[in-house]
Amino acid sequence: MTGFPGVRPRRLRSSAAMRRLVSETTLEPRQLILPMFIREGAREPIAISSMPGVYQHTRDTARKAIAEAAQLGIGGVMLFGVPSSKDEVGSGAVDPDGILNVAIRDAVSEVGDDLLVMSDLCLDEFTSHGHCGVLDSAGRVDNDATLKIYAEMGVAQASAGAHVVGPSGMMDGQVGAIRTALDAAGHPDTVILAYAAKYASAFFGPFREAVDSSLQGDRKTYQQDPANAREALREVDLDLEEGADIVMVKPALAYLDIIRHFRDHVNVPVAAYNVSGEYAMVEAAAANGWIDRERAIMETLTSIRRAGADTILTYWAAEAAQLLHR
Repeated sequence: MTGFPGVRPRRLRSSAAMRRLVSETTLEPRQLILPMFIREGAREPIAISSMPGVYQHTRDTARKAIAEAAQLGIGGVMLFGVPSSKDEVGSGAVDPDGILNVAIRDAVSEVGDDLLVMSDLCLDEFTSHGHCGVLDSAGRVDNDATLKIYAEMGVAQASAGAHVVGPSGMMDGQVGAIRTALDAAGHPDTVILAYAAKYASAFFGPFREAVDSSLQGDRKTYQQDPANAREALREVDLDLEEGADIVMVKPALAYLDIIRHFRDHVNVPVAAYNVSGEYAMVEAAAANGWIDRERAIMETLTSIRRAGADTILTYWAAEAAQLLHR
């Protein structure tokens, strides 16, 4: 080799066409899932102040957004219900006419099998104390009593038409309990997207507003310690043994290493949740003129894909799909 430098990596960055040719990571609409909030009794969409551009939908506006998602070719929608009333055991979660189960039926009637309809399987939106499970006499989350309700929720959601259920409560044994109940009720094809590693994160803050959370205390006794990585692999192994079809890491950006650990460790699809706080940070910085918003969105989502996520839940799903169609 004569002269210096003889090796010039910049040759492969010389034009947009060249960069497209050698790009290592793809981001496509089909890889994105749009989380949505549907509020019981709402007559117009309600803006979520900490998540600019995100709303609590009415049933009608949810149907329109779901139809748009299908047209954009995104992978699916993840539905969360915001009930008008709550109680200690989250009874609205298992009511066939509760807001989440009604929203599932609305979605399926709108798009059929053209778009995956996914549903959050957790009690936190429905309990007056805001925890992901029922409480015992000492005020602690009762794992096994909660599993019985999760099983009933899973059947209710599958009966409403959900293609995928997403148990997110981090109860021990939740995937097995739900899988057993689904199979016994004649729903063997309903997919379980297991929140295998869900950390006790500060980045969930804006979500509490989105679902009108009533949380008292914290969730550190069941969500994972942010300091732990090996524990996440133990959790994902247990979920797979119990019948999980897809496994998820939540949040995404502060846990890119966990996403990579999962991708290297398992042979099923890996999802990641680009959560409310991650969304809010970019939106706030962009609103102040500190960053280029669209570039930051696409760079954020690409980083999650590069870490190893096959699928990303993100509040930017519809907008990102439009950007990718340009």
